[in-house]
Amino acid sequence: MGWFDKLKQGLVKTQKILNTDVRDLFRNGEIMNETHLESFEGRLIQTDMGVKAVDAIIEELRKKHLGRTVQLDAIWDTVKGKLKELLKSGKAEKWDLEDPLSPLHLNPNGLTVILVAGVNGAGKTTSIAKLANLLTKSGKKVVLAAGDTFRAAAVEQLTLWSKRLGCEIVTKPPGTDPASVAYAGCELALEINADVLIIDTAGRLQTQKNLMQELEKIHRIIAKKVPDAPHESLMVLDATTGQNGLSQAQNFSEIVKCTGIVLAKLDGTAKGGVTVAIRQTMDIPVKYIGVGEQIDDLQLFDADRFVDALFAIN
Repeated sequence: MGWFDKLKQGLVKTQKILNTDVRDLFRNGEIMNETHLESFEGRLIQTDMGVKAVDAIIEELRKKHLGRTVQLDAIWDTVKGKLKELLKSGKAEKWDLEDPLSPLHLNPNGLTVILVAGVNGAGKTTSIAKLANLLTKSGKKVVLAAGDTFRAAAVEQLTLWSKRLGCEIVTKPPGTDPASVAYAGCELALEINADVLIIDTAGRLQTQKNLMQELEKIHRIIAKKVPDAPHESLMVLDATTGQNGLSQAQNFSEIVKCTGIVLAKLDGTAKGGVTVAIRQTMDIPVKYIGVGEQIDDLQLFDADRFVDALFAIN
């Protein structure tokens, strides 16, 4: 199955709302009225794209179609155009679709350090493995640092992935200070002349203050070993949590000093509209999306392809 087909499959829940349910609201030849727009607004809310984005889409429809004869193709063009505009707003960047590493700010003068954070259960460890796979397939020498020392299962899982991928990994006993793992990771990566060091971090500490202090300590320690590190701080979000997880993610990303989002678990159970909500709420670029469980199922995010997949009819 190709990438676009996987993306369509992952967005099937949203497709049903947009392509099936909504088509029942409009008929070619009718006159667009406020009742149509109110019904459409309610359906759009169900996609998890958030009130702000929905208001913008409805206003665009009102401006271009209210009181005019319904033409479904023209309505979809308006909605798709507005969605693409919203996804490209703010700090959105245009990636080179031929280069899977183009979303990453790689250090041109030596080791690149990537810090990865996310609440427990978001798919962080698997996303790190997928990212390491992308990097190694592009010819990069990668080292992993298992800094989520409060979860033995996370260390074990990352160690297993490192063996499969042929990456070096730094681990320490459960409960070890995560900053010491990050430091040891920097030492090893520099020693073996690696291109990229990916540091896993704790998904949860006792208090937000503790989490802030721990992440600040990691930032401070790795910056001493590698100038300007971390070069990327990626936040892994679970797409299936939708609006419920967005506020938690927003607070977490501020602590992490997030430079980009990895949207994991974008499968048939997720509502793809949350991608729009992330852009509107957090103004942080979604750099990668996970469209399946296989190691190759991490793809760079492209707004045009994403919206086209939302409206693709299987």
